[in-house]
Amino acid sequence: MPITTPVGSREGVTVARWPVPVERRTVTVLFADIVGSTGLVERLDPEDVRALQQAYFGTVAAVLRRWHGVVEKYVGDAVMALFGAHGSDGFDAYRAVRAGLEIQAALDRRLPAGTRLRVRVGVATGEVLVDLAATRDGGHGAASGAVITTAARLQEYAPPGGVVVCAATRRAVAGLVEQRPLAAMTVAGKPVPLDVWRVSGVARHRPARHHGPLVGRRRELATAGDEITRAVRERRPRWISLVGPAGSGRSRMLHELVRAVSTVDGVRVRWCVTHCPPFPDGELAPLADMVRALAGLRDTHPPETVRRRLATALDGLPPARRGTAARALAEFLAAPRDAGAAARGAEVWREVLLDLAADQPMVVAVDDLDRAAPALNRFLHRLFAAASERGLPLAVVATHGPGWADLLPEAAGRRRRVPLPALGTVDTGRLLRHLLDRAGRPTAPAAELLPLVGGNPAVATAYAGAADTDGEPAGVPEPVRRLVDARLDRLDGEQRALLMAAAAPGAEVAAGTVERMLGWTAGRTRPLLRALVDAGLLRRTAAGRYAVAEPAVARVAAHRLPRAVRAEFTRRLRAAETAVRPAGAGPDGVAARAAAGRAARREERRGGEECAG
Repeated sequence: MPITTPVGSREGVTVARWPVPVERRTVTVLFADIVGSTGLVERLDPEDVRALQQAYFGTVAAVLRRWHGVVEKYVGDAVMALFGAHGSDGFDAYRAVRAGLEIQAALDRRLPAGTRLRVRVGVATGEVLVDLAATRDGGHGAASGAVITTAARLQEYAPPGGVVVCAATRRAVAGLVEQRPLAAMTVAGKPVPLDVWRVSGVARHRPARHHGPLVGRRRELATAGDEITRAVRERRPRWISLVGPAGSGRSRMLHELVRAVSTVDGVRVRWCVTHCPPFPDGELAPLADMVRALAGLRDTHPPETVRRRLATALDGLPPARRGTAARALAEFLAAPRDAGAAARGAEVWREVLLDLAADQPMVVAVDDLDRAAPALNRFLHRLFAAASERGLPLAVVATHGPGWADLLPEAAGRRRRVPLPALGTVDTGRLLRHLLDRAGRPTAPAAELLPLVGGNPAVATAYAGAADTDGEPAGVPEPVRRLVDARLDRLDGEQRALLMAAAAPGAEVAAGTVERMLGWTAGRTRPLLRALVDAGLLRRTAAGRYAVAEPAVARVAAHRLPRAVRAEFTRRLRAAETAVRPAGAGPDGVAARAAAGRAARREERRGGEECAG
C-alpha cells in the first residue's frame, strides 16, 4: 500500500498517485491588496462595485496564471498566491516579482473607464509545508509557514502601486530586476527589523563578470575553438553546442571562447553574442539585444540616436538597402513584443549577418538557447542554412542543458557537441581554494567542501561564498538549493518519492529496502531506479545497492520529507533490517551474524536482480 502521511494528527492520509503527499518546500508567496477599498466601495453603486470586483479579481488571477502562480486564498480584497509550491523551475521568486509588476500595469489597462485602483504587492520567499494535492487555485490551506505572514506584512508596508520584497527574494532575483532598498520594517514577533527592497522593473541583461583563471576546461575550450577555426578556413559553417547541466560553467566557457578565438590566421573574427534570459520580453528579444550590441545601443537611447547608430553600424551594406534595414531594425528595437515588427526585424537581421559574414568571419553565439522561444531557434537554423548555401565563414555557438535536443539535419557532419562534465577532484580543489581565497576566507575548508560540490563550478562558488549554511534549509546555500529544487521537480511523482526515500537513511540502500519504506510491491522500483541512475541522480554501488549521487541533492531531497514521513520511513527501515537479522544460535552470536550476513546478501542480490538490465 502507498505510504500514509499523518498531517496534523495520527490519522493517516492515503494518496495513491503521490507517494509522498506533503513536502517541505521553499516557495515564494505573493500578497496583493487594494489600497483604500473601503472608501472606494462606499462611493460606488452596488452594480459598479460588482463590475469593479470582477475586473480586479479576473485581472489578478489571469496574471498569476500567466506566471504559473497558484491562488491559495482570497481574503477580502487581498489575493495570496504561491510560486514553486508544486513544481520549481529555479525562478519561482522571479516569476512572482514579474507577476506583481504586471498586476500593477494590467489593472490600469483593464478596469472600467473612469476607475483607478492602487494596489500594494508584497513578495516573500521561505520554507513552508505544502499539501501537494491542494496546490490548485482556491486550495485554501495548501501551505503553512511563517513566510506567508511575512508576505502579508510586506504588502501592508508597500507604497501604493509598489512591489516590495524580502531579503531572500531580493537575492533570488538579483540581476534580473531593478530594486532599491527601503527603510527596514519592524514586524511583531521578529527579533530584528526586516530589510525590504522595492522593485521598479525588469533589469536589462548584463554579461556576467568572470574573474580568475579557467579551471579544468582547457580541452573543451580547444575543441570548440578548433571547430570555429575550421568553419572559417573551409568557409563551411559549423554548429558548436556547449552542453552541460546548470552551473557547469557554460556561460564562462562561451566568455573564454570569445577571448580565445578573436582572430583566425591573422583575420579578425566578429562575434555577435546574445543571452536568453528567463521569460524574455518577446520571443525574439535576444535578437534585439544582439542588434543593440552591434550598434552600441542601450534600450534607453532616444529614437534619433537609435537610427543614427544603426546607420553607422550598417555602413558596409549597399546604400539601397541600408536605409530600409535601419528602419526595420529600429522598429524592432522599439517594439520587440510586436509580432509583425519582430518578424520583419528578424528577416532583415538575418540578411545583415550574412552580408557581414561575407566581408569578415563571424560567430553568432546564443547563451542558454534552451530557454529561447521556438522562433529564435528557427532563426538560427535559417541563418545556418543560408550561410551554408553561400559558403560563408560563419559558425553558430549555442549553450544549453543536456536534456535539450536541437535537431539540425542539414548540418551533415558539421555539428559538434562539446560536453562539460563535472570537474575532477584535483580541479575542483583548485577552484575551491581560489574561490575561498577571493572571498577572504581560509582555504583549509576546501577539503571539507570538496565532497559537497560534486564537481559543479556554480555549487563550488555558492559554498565558497557561504560563511555559514547552518541556518539554511537542509544546510545548503540558496543558489544550490534552487538548482537542486529544479532538478527534483523535473522528476515525476514516483521518481521523486523514490529519490527522497533513498536519501532519507543517509546511507546506501537496497532496492527492496526502498520498496518496503514506500510500501511498494517487489520489483516496482526497477525502471525508476534505472531512470534515476541514467539521470545522474543515483549511483549503483559495488554491493548492488543505491546511493544519491550528489551530497547537495541528498540533503535537499531528505529535507523535503516532513517529520512524520521521516519517522515512518525510519520505522519501516528498521523493520526491513530486523527482517534480515534473525536471533543468534549460540552465546557468541556467530551463527546469528552468519545468518544475518546471508540474509543481507540475499537482499542485495534481490535488489540487483530487480534493477538489472
